Amino acid sequence: MTNGKRDAGASTMLSIRVIPRAKKCEISELMQDGTIKIRLTAPPVDGKANMALVDFLSDILEIPSSRIELVSGLKGRNKRVHINGLDEQTILRRIKGHYL
Repeated sequence: MTNGKRDAGASTMLSIRVIPRAKKCEISELMQDGTIKIRLTAPPVDGKANMALVDFLSDILEIPSSRIELVSGLKGRNKRVHINGLDEQTILRRIKGHYL
C-alpha cells in the first residue's frame, strides 16, 4: 500500500515512549526494541499529552485521528497505540521520513 489509501485489513500496534513538556513535538529516537520515542510539548495533565500524541501521529502518518487508538498507557509514558488501516511498512516509512 503506497498510495496512502486505507487498507481495510491492515492494522498495526506501536510501542511508544512519550516525553511530555518538550520544547517541540518530534520523533526523537527509534529504539532497538522497536519502541518509538516521541517528544511532545503538552503536559501530562488531564489527558493533554495523550491528545497531543494522537494529533501528532495523525499528522505524520497522514490519517484521521479516528484511526488511532491508545490501547494502554493512558496514565504513563509507555504506550501501546493501535493504528487502523495502515500496514507496518507504510507506518515505518512515514515515521522514518519525519525522523531522519
